[in-house]
Amino acid sequence: MNISTFATKDEMGRAAAECGAALIRHALARRGVASIIVATGASQFEMLAHLVKADGIAWNRVTIFHLDEYIGLPIAHPASFRHYLWTRFARHLPLPPEAFHFIDGEADPARECARLGELIRKRPIDVAFIGIGENGHLAFNDPPADFETEEPYIVVTLDEACRLQQLGEGWFPSLAAVPERAISMSVRQILNSAAIVCTVPDARKAEAVRLAVKGLVTNRLPASILQTHPAATLFLDQPAGSLLA
Repeated sequence: MNISTFATKDEMGRAAAECGAALIRHALARRGVASIIVATGASQFEMLAHLVKADGIAWNRVTIFHLDEYIGLPIAHPASFRHYLWTRFARHLPLPPEAFHFIDGEADPARECARLGELIRKRPIDVAFIGIGENGHLAFNDPPADFETEEPYIVVTLDEACRLQQLGEGWFPSLAAVPERAISMSVRQILNSAAIVCTVPDARKAEAVRLAVKGLVTNRLPASILQTHPAATLFLDQPAGSLLA
């Protein structure tokens, strides 16, 4: 796992976006098309803001997959990840992507997992843009995460630590308002990506980062599985990386 630490969130986000943009451009030059995964949450604010401004990307030849979404949350809800990706990313792209496969959290969950699974199996993923949760989760794969399933998308139950993070970041007015279930890309599907760009700011995630980098690989700290990926790069701000020294 490659690790880079930056003085500010903006520097972190800019570097992560530049890394990811270079990987997308390389895929476009090599195959003529590219496929990526994008995440949401406060950790991705700066990275996405810079990625949409990256030069030399023919977005009309890029297919985009959505990482996770709450079950039952309307798209108009401010915490909806579809809403987030539209307002912070999709509408700012200079060209419409070839396809943007949003997760419909209001659809039947099993059918939606099957639909998205069929789509993503057809496209090799060049870059996954992800983060790490305060509890060490990847996407909504909370501990103990399923490291074995080959299904690309799965239905998961969110643990209390995950739901408290969503509350603490200001997405919901109360813990009771945070949904208890979600559709998430599976751990194995994330690891199938040719490259992983993982952006993690804030001191509240420092312990999860330390364990992900220096701890044992275990489904009780799902992000530790990134140690096994040959092209995973971790972009941190100084508070997030403060326990690595």
